[in-house]
Amino acid sequence: MNLGDVFVPALALMLVMEGVLPFLAPTAWREAFVRMTRFSDGQLRFMGLFSMLAGLLLLLMTQS
Repeated sequence: MNLGDVFVPALALMLVMEGVLPFLAPTAWREAFVRMTRFSDGQLRFMGLFSMLAGLLLLLMTQS
């Protein structure tokens, strides 16, 4: 198994998940995005860190 066997499907799934909210509720997505632009760099970094840790935890939980 090479990196592309895992990375490409993972990237595709991420893009699908990222597109769900703007597709289903574009106004809510836009408002959330505007609010996020007002966050400080520290707040955005914390959100990014939390997101990465949550994803890593999910990966670890699903590995057999």
